Amino acid sequence: MSSSTYSIGKSGESSASTHLIKMGFKIIERNWRHRRKEIDIIAEYQDFIVFVEVKTRENNSFGNPEDFVSRKQQRHIIEAANEYITKKDINKEARFDIIAITNNFDHEEIVHIPDAFYPTL
Repeated sequence: MSSSTYSIGKSGESSASTHLIKMGFKIIERNWRHRRKEIDIIAEYQDFIVFVEVKTRENNSFGNPEDFVSRKQQRHIIEAANEYITKKDINKEARFDIIAITNNFDHEEIVHIPDAFYPTL
């Protein structure tokens, strides 16, 4: 990953955190890791523990950022979330959201997708 890609990602995570706070979420963790799996943002909202994947792109020439959360990545997020819930003894319902951020020139567009994916049996 290039330093430019890294900085775009970090900037997106900061924007996503700000967005969530404005919407009434309480940020608990950022960049929480379990082995090689990472959850960008963990937050509380109402009666939910919310695991948020942030995707940031400079433009949407190749598609919308949210379209780049693969099934494999979803499985990794779910596995890490299960570990987090177990380690922290969380007794809330889990939810998996995606925040897609597109930086078109000087305009930042944020799309928040609640319940973007679900754990499968």
